[in-house]
Amino acid sequence: MKRLLSLVVLSLALSLPAFANEGHGEPAADGKPVDKAKETSDFILHHVADDTEFALEIPFPPYHLPTINVAGPFSFLLIETQPGACADLHHAAPGFESFPSLGQAIHGCWDLRPTKAILMMWIAVALLFLVLFMGNKRDQNGVPKGLLSHVVETLALFVRDEVAIPNIGKEESKRYVPLLTSIFFFILAINWLSLIPGMFAASGVITVTTALAVITFLLTQIAAIRSAGIGGYLAHLTGGVPPFLWVIMIPVEIIGLFTKPFALLVRLFANMVAGHMVLFFLLALIFMLHPAMAAFSVPITAAIYLLEIFVGILQAYIFTLLTSLFIGQGVAMGHHGHDEAHEAH
Repeated sequence: MKRLLSLVVLSLALSLPAFANEGHGEPAADGKPVDKAKETSDFILHHVADDTEFALEIPFPPYHLPTINVAGPFSFLLIETQPGACADLHHAAPGFESFPSLGQAIHGCWDLRPTKAILMMWIAVALLFLVLFMGNKRDQNGVPKGLLSHVVETLALFVRDEVAIPNIGKEESKRYVPLLTSIFFFILAINWLSLIPGMFAASGVITVTTALAVITFLLTQIAAIRSAGIGGYLAHLTGGVPPFLWVIMIPVEIIGLFTKPFALLVRLFANMVAGHMVLFFLLALIFMLHPAMAAFSVPITAAIYLLEIFVGILQAYIFTLLTSLFIGQGVAMGHHGHDEAHEAH
């Protein structure tokens, strides 16, 4: 642990020149004093926001490598349904300043090109394939061989035995363990990949967490319909109340279907983006206040960094746990009628 902490402190300390090279603290061209707080906030927001270009920053000279145009090879995915709709991609449509992509789509510009968040997910998936391939070593008795194989086996068994089976049931969980394990390892991979200096936090982009939450939502509904049938699924929306209360109960139940995945996407997004912003702001104290603040901010940043390693696996676990819980609730729909008949008997 001491070696890991020393490595983190050294990496953060070496990354300070890359932060400073953005031009913070330099006088403006018109001679007016620079608003360091505004420049720092703009810098941090730029680094946690998604974009079609990825500027890899490394914690040693020359600090910046050439910018990667992620969307360049996929220009054919920039589709105009109305001529000239994509003329200015960086201009937010009126009324859609907070959701520029949605505004562009409504006005006829469909930008389906990959971004640096998608690039990070591609890298995470590639690393997962490599790690899982290397961790699939077993001896002649089928026992995992090597430290990596034991770690992968332990995590997979943990998802099966401590997450899936308790929430879904031993028999029904067999259908969903592969997907739950995939969700756990994928979220863990993108969370930990973002902690490498120069990488980007894909899980700090709300569209990424929304996609994961949509998968959970669809899987939950499929599990409920598979278990209870379409009739039982629709009957469950009434909450078992008398028909004159359906006008109240059905909208409440429908809203409840969406609040669960919404909580998932917000929790993962908020925790990951907040952690990265805290790291940046702590380092920014050096340039906003005084270079001597490095004696305070670098050790604290290193401690937060180590905490983020734990948060990365914790958020993967929470997302997988709640997904299995929601699936279990859907599966339980098919047993309500059977349980009631059994009790009456």
